[in-house]
This record gives sequence, structure tokens and C-alpha cells, in this order.
Amino acid sequence: MSKRETYTVNVAGLTRHFPLFEVAPGVRIAIFNMLGDTYVVKASAAALAERLKDTPADVLVTAEAKSIPLIYEMSALMGLPYVVLRKTYKSYMGDVINAETVSITTGKSQILYLDEKDQALIRGRQVIVVDDVISTGSTLEGMKKVVNAAGGKITQVAAVFTEGDADWSHVVALGNLPVFVS
Repeated sequence: MSKRETYTVNVAGLTRHFPLFEVAPGVRIAIFNMLGDTYVVKASAAALAERLKDTPADVLVTAEAKSIPLIYEMSALMGLPYVVLRKTYKSYMGDVINAETVSITTGKSQILYLDEKDQALIRGRQVIVVDDVISTGSTLEGMKKVVNAAGGKITQVAAVFTEGDADWSHVVALGNLPVFVS
């Protein structure tokens, strides 16, 4: 097995080497997967919490799954509850609010579901939307649709990384990952 090419980054004071994967013909991205990397989760959450400390907020919202440890840690640091939008409907979720999205990593349509029990945490509240990486903005748009449909007001969007050369100036992020086109 050949050694996979990597892209080296500094995130919240830590150096990591992200493997490069082809997501479309001739297009590769550096895959940031914080699951299992406690140091990156804690450092990234602390850095984002610090940057967001003056942002009005009542609740944090993310989509499952890779950003769950991040939002958990941010919730503890910021003293705010958090809500995870699910990608699979379960009957115990009751009367959900949902929105469709397409992920760059799966290339498939996904639906984000807001559990009935979590709707009250968002309704009439100020929300910070959090993600691990914002690439195309599709998941972000899905999260915004769900928050708006639930009656929440988004006060800020935050991510560990943005990706590519789109205008991400409205996102509080710790860095930007390039898209490699050959």
C-alpha cells in the first residue's frame, strides 16, 4: 500500500497532517476528521469559544456527526445548551423540522432533522451554528433552514475550517483549507 499524500496544517496551536482524498475527478481535499483527536477537539473548541465570547447566543446548533465532540466541548466552555441535527429520522424524534442538503464528502442528498424535543431550545432564541468544515455551504444552508423554520435567529456561524476560495468572511473560523485541482 502506497503512502497517502497529506496536507499539513496548524489548528489552534497543534500541527496535524490531513490525508488528501479525491472527491471528484481531478479534485482533492484535505480530510479533517476530529473524531478521536481529543487534543484538537479541546483546542479548537477553546479557540472558537474565545472568538465567540461576545456573540449573543442562547444555544449552539450543529449537524451530526464529526462536529459533535466540538459542540459538546464548546457547550461546556460557553455555558450554553447544544442541539444536534440528525441525519436519520427515528420514530422517537416525533414531529420533526427538516431540510435537505448535499455533502461534498458523500456526494449524496441528506436530510437534517430537528427533534421535536429540541425545537423549544431554538424557538425565539439566538443561535450560533457550528460545523467542523464548511466546504460548499450546503450543510450550512440546511442548518440555517432548520433553525429559521424552528423560529431561531442565527447570530453567527462558526467552523474549525472553511474550505476553498469562496467568500467565507461571515464565518468565524480557525483556518481555511485549499481545494487541490489537477
